[in-house]
Amino acid sequence: MSRRDVVFGIGAHSTVQEAASLRRMVERADSDGLDLFSLSDHPYLGSRLDAYAAIGFLLGRTERIAGLANVTNLPLRPPPMLARTVTSLAALSADRIVLGLGAGGLPDRIADMGGPRFSPAESVEAFEEAIVLVKSLAGGGERVTHEGRYYRVHRIEPAPVAAPPVWTGSAGPKSLAATGRVADGWIPGRAADWLSERYRRSRPVIDEAAAAVGRDPREIRTVVNFPGAITERPLAATRDEEGRWVGGSVDQWIEELTAAVIEHEVSGFILFSPGHGAHDDVSLGRWAREIVPAVREAVAEELG
Repeated sequence: MSRRDVVFGIGAHSTVQEAASLRRMVERADSDGLDLFSLSDHPYLGSRLDAYAAIGFLLGRTERIAGLANVTNLPLRPPPMLARTVTSLAALSADRIVLGLGAGGLPDRIADMGGPRFSPAESVEAFEEAIVLVKSLAGGGERVTHEGRYYRVHRIEPAPVAAPPVWTGSAGPKSLAATGRVADGWIPGRAADWLSERYRRSRPVIDEAAAAVGRDPREIRTVVNFPGAITERPLAATRDEEGRWVGGSVDQWIEELTAAVIEHEVSGFILFSPGHGAHDDVSLGRWAREIVPAVREAVAEELG
C-alpha cells in the first residue's frame, strides 16, 4: 500500500431525527470528493437508524463515496449474513463499502437484544473466526463448509463478489494480533492517534502478528478517528495537556495530517466534530475543500 493511498472521510450521526441532515451531509461529502462516511452500529438503541440500512440507502444516493460501519457489532450480525450484506452492497455500489468490524462492546445490551454473551476471550476468538468466514463467503469459488467453535455453515455458495476491506476496532493484544493475521486495516480506539501511547503500544502488535504469518504489515492501513475543531485562526496549542489533538486552523490541520502520513505512515483520517457532536457546515467545507486537497498535494510532493 502506497502512502499516497490516503483516504479521508467524515463520521456522521445517525439518529432517526437526523436522517434528513445525514442524507444532505453525505451527498455533500460525495460531491466534495471525500472518500468515505462512517456510521456507528448500536442496534439496541431505538433512536438510531440501522447502520446497514442507512449505508445502503446513502450509497444509492451517491456516486463515489464509500460507506463504513465504525464498527459493526459482530455479535448481533452473524458472519454468514454479514457476508451477504456487504457483498450485496459491494455489487450494488461498485465496491464502495468497507467492513468495519469489532468484537462487540456493551455485552449486557447485546444480550438484551438476544445476542450471545461471550467472555472477553471468546469475543476475540469469535472475532477472528468471523473475519475468516466472511472473506471465505466472497470471491466465488467452491462451496464453503466451516465448522468453527462459534460459527458453522455447510456447503454455502460464496458470492461472486470480492470481499470488501476489513478494518477493525481492535484494542487488546489478542484482538490486535488477530487484526495483523487476517484484517486489512485498524482504527485505533478512543480517538487515539499516532502520537498516543495506545498507538505506540498497539501498532507493533499488529505488525509482528502480520509478519509471523507472512503478511507485509504495510498492507494493513491505520485509519484514525480524528475529532477536533477547525478554527478561523491558529491556536497557540493544538494538543491538550494529555497530548490529545484539539484542533487548529486549516494550516495547522494540514501540517499535522501531512506529518502523520509522511512520518508515521497513517493512511486514513475520519473527521469527527469536537465532543462527537454534529458537524457544522463551515467546518465540513474547510475539511473537504481546503484541508483534504492540501494534504493530498503535500503528500504527493513530499513523496515525489
